[in-house]
Amino acid sequence: MAPLLVALALMTLLPVSEQGPHEKRLLNALLASYNTLERPVANESEPLEVKFGLTLQQIIDVDEKNQILTTNVWLNLEWNDYNLRWNDSEYGGVKDLRITPNKLWKPDVLMYNSADEGFDGTYQTNVVVRNNGSCLYVPPGIFKSTCKIDITWFPFDDQHCDMKFGSWTYDGNQLDLVLKDENGGDLSDFITNGEWYLIGMPGKKNTITYACCPEPYVDVTFTIMIRRRTLYYFFNLIVPCVLISSMALLGFTLPPDSGEKLTLGVTILLSLTVFLNLVAEKMPSTSDAVPLIGVTILLSLTVFLNLVAETLPQVSDAIPLLGTYFNCIMFMVASSVVLTVVVLNYHHRTADIHEMPQWIKSVLLQWLPWILRMSRPGKKITRKTIMLSNRMRELELKERSSKSLLANVLDIDDDFRHGPPAPNSTASTGNLGPGCSIFRTDFRRSFVRPSTMEDVGVGHHRELHLILRELQFITARMKKADEEAEVISDWKFAAMVVDRFCLFVFSLFTIIATVAVLLSAPHIIVQ
Repeated sequence: MAPLLVALALMTLLPVSEQGPHEKRLLNALLASYNTLERPVANESEPLEVKFGLTLQQIIDVDEKNQILTTNVWLNLEWNDYNLRWNDSEYGGVKDLRITPNKLWKPDVLMYNSADEGFDGTYQTNVVVRNNGSCLYVPPGIFKSTCKIDITWFPFDDQHCDMKFGSWTYDGNQLDLVLKDENGGDLSDFITNGEWYLIGMPGKKNTITYACCPEPYVDVTFTIMIRRRTLYYFFNLIVPCVLISSMALLGFTLPPDSGEKLTLGVTILLSLTVFLNLVAEKMPSTSDAVPLIGVTILLSLTVFLNLVAETLPQVSDAIPLLGTYFNCIMFMVASSVVLTVVVLNYHHRTADIHEMPQWIKSVLLQWLPWILRMSRPGKKITRKTIMLSNRMRELELKERSSKSLLANVLDIDDDFRHGPPAPNSTASTGNLGPGCSIFRTDFRRSFVRPSTMEDVGVGHHRELHLILRELQFITARMKKADEEAEVISDWKFAAMVVDRFCLFVFSLFTIIATVAVLLSAPHIIVQ
C-alpha cells in the first residue's frame, strides 16, 4: 500500500495535460457551423488566393502511340480559410489540425488535359490547418496527361508536354491561382528515367476567357521538357540499317557468273530474321508516321521496317527524321535490286539477240570506264583513245582486210563462174597489191590449167567450186565467231562498268545519307 500511496501523491503534484480534450473541443467548435460549400473569404467581392505548386517524382511512361504522358506528381495547394482561425492559448496550445478534405472547403483544381479514366488521379490526403487559417493540401497522384508528340527528329527529339491545372467552376474573380515558385515545378526528388532525360519543368500562369463564359479563368501550366536518350535507338535501329545497306553494296562486288548475288540477299534475310526475333519485343511502341522501308534484300528491309514503323506515331503532321533516312535507304536498296537485274541482263546478252547501240558503246565502254579508272585487257582506255576511237576502228578494219589471205580467196568463185580471165587481166584482183596478184595468178594457173582439157575440165571446175564454197563458209564462221565473241565481251564489260558505277554511287549515297541524318539532328545524346 505504501508505494501506491506515494504514486498517487506524485500524480496530484504534477500538471495534468489538457491537449486531448482541447483538440476535440477545437474540432467541434470549428466544424459545428462550418459549411463546405462556402467560399472562405471575409469579403465575397474579393478573390481567394490559392498558391499552387507541383513536385515531379517520376516520369513513368511516354506513350507516343496514344500520345499520353504518365507521371508521378505531388500537388501543393495552399490557401487561407477565414472560418478556420482560432486562438491557440484558448485551446491548450493546439496550433494545427489534420482534417479530412471532405469536411472542409477546398479548391476544385483539376488537370484540364487529363487522360485518366477517372479524370482526377489524386489520392485524397488530410488537409493541414493552422491556427492562422492557413490550409496546406498535398495530394499525391498518378497523372495521365495528353501530350502532342512531335517526332520530326525521332529518335533525336525533344518533347514538351503540358500539365494544365485550374479551377473547374470558380472563375478568376472568385479564385486566383498563383504560381508558388517562379522557377516552376520542384525537381529535387526526381527519379531519372532510362529512356528520357529531363531538361526542365517551367511553370506559367495564364488568364483565358473561354467562348462559353464571359468571365476570365485562371490556370497554371507546367511544361515538362524531356529529351530522348538515343543509345538504344542508335544501336538497334540505325546501325542495323547501315549494315543492311552495306551488305546490299557488297552485291555489286560479286561477279554475275558466281551465282551468289541472290544467295547474298537470302543470307541477309535470314540473318535479319534472327536479329528481329531478338529485338522485336524490346522495340518501344512509338507511332506517328509510317515510313515504308528489296527482291530478297528489299524484302528483308520491309520486314525490318514493319517493326520500325511501330516505334513511330501514326500521324501525317511531320515526316520523322529516321523515317526519311529509312526511305532513302529503301530507295537505295530498291534501286540496287533493279540495277542488279540490269547488270545480269547485260552480262548474259549475245550477239544473236541484242545489238549494242552506239550510245551504250560510247558511255559504258569508253567514257564511264575512263572516269572510274577501269582497265580492259587488250584495250587501252584514255581520253586520247576515246576521241580517236572511230578513226582507229576504220583503220583497223582496212588493215585487217589487207592482211587476210582468206579474204582474198573469197573472190575466186566469181572468176570460175565467169570463166578463166586473160593472163594479164587484173579485173578480179582489185587493189590488193602486186603480192596478192601474183599469189592469185599462180593459184589460178595451178587449178585453171587442167580445166582447159576436154576430158576433165568440167569435173575439176565443180570440185574447185565446192572447195571455194567450203573456204568461204569456214572463213565466214570464223569471222562471225570473232565478231560474236567481241560483242559478248563488250556486253560483259558494260555489265562490269555498271556494277562498279553502282558501287561507287550507292556507297557515296549511304555515307551522305547517314552523315546528313546525324548532322541534321538538333542534338545527339548517347546515354
